[in-house]
Amino acid sequence: MGIPMSYIIGVDIGGTFTDLIVFDKSSRMIVDKIKILSTPKAPQEGVRRAFDIISYRISKASIIAHATTIATNALLGQQKLDLPKVALITTKGFRDIIEIGRQRRPEIYNLFFDKPKPIVPRKLGYEIDERVDSNGNILRKPNTRELDKIIDKIKKNDVKTIAVSLINSYANSANELAIKKYIHDKIPNIDICISCEVDNEYREYERTSTTVINAVLIPIVRDYIKELTNIIKKYFDCAEFAIMKSDGGVSSSFYVIRLPISIIESGPAAGVIATRFIGQIIREKNLISFDMGGTTAKSGTIIEGAPSIATEYEVGGKIHAGRIIKGSGYPVRYSFIDLAEISSGGGSIIWLDAAGALKVGPISAGSDPGPACYARGGKKPTITDAHLILVVL
Repeated sequence: MGIPMSYIIGVDIGGTFTDLIVFDKSSRMIVDKIKILSTPKAPQEGVRRAFDIISYRISKASIIAHATTIATNALLGQQKLDLPKVALITTKGFRDIIEIGRQRRPEIYNLFFDKPKPIVPRKLGYEIDERVDSNGNILRKPNTRELDKIIDKIKKNDVKTIAVSLINSYANSANELAIKKYIHDKIPNIDICISCEVDNEYREYERTSTTVINAVLIPIVRDYIKELTNIIKKYFDCAEFAIMKSDGGVSSSFYVIRLPISIIESGPAAGVIATRFIGQIIREKNLISFDMGGTTAKSGTIIEGAPSIATEYEVGGKIHAGRIIKGSGYPVRYSFIDLAEISSGGGSIIWLDAAGALKVGPISAGSDPGPACYARGGKKPTITDAHLILVVL
């Protein structure tokens, strides 16, 4: 017997677990739920397994609502989830903009604090002699001979994706658009992300960082969303596919593939929206949410029935508290549900630094191999292992 079309299937791909629930809109009840281990190298395979389990008793659904932590887990350095090689093309004289950044310190009194490692290695940062002034006037157009040399280097270094962020391009994007077209004509299959299409605002460091993060996530997010779309069509052909965004809304797969920074906090945002939903049921407008996953733990606030929103975030850092603490991660300018997030999930690896101090994260054991107590080949201790030992003792 087919399931009524009032049902929504929710799918959350986390770093450790993939969760699936079936929600009945008419009765406002969860009628089925599944939790299985995620598959980091191919996250969509966890969804396929979950669909296999429910397919014999569920044949129809109106919406597949999807939330994921694949983007943030990749930036946090989950094991067996590697970032693609990314290059940066910028204006001559600004090659080190990512390394210079801002003079922000998340730990003011820590003399040994290290800034996050740049996602673009310096050798993959390329300069081009072009210029747009602050009023948007083009002083110099990109030189095609310089671009040809850069393209040769990109090919030799096996770069998978390119970020282009030119000075003052927010005032006039013509040079960025020209570079994108020229490279696409020479290397049709490479991903190119230009800042005017991602974050068309002033402040070069934040704009460049946002563009780089978007560029490095495009291949990861595109591949798994395309595979996931095919899986959904196979099992639930008539269902609408809606992807949770960081701001608490949903969007189409086409938009998310073009702008993957929009789903960096997809999974955590879904938790805050769920908290608001529960608050509406119990008639509470002010709440605090807490969500501990396999890679991170995060907390959000609902104030007067609305989640707190930030327009600039940092991702991939050891310390992360939305717009409050900055300097340990990579700035991204996009609307996010404001969260306090730390790299201490159930699978976060416990280790000793050079001075012998006990540390937790940011590397997570994920689901493969997972914590040592899963008996799946994991050898490094995690928070989950520590909890198990405490229970046994």
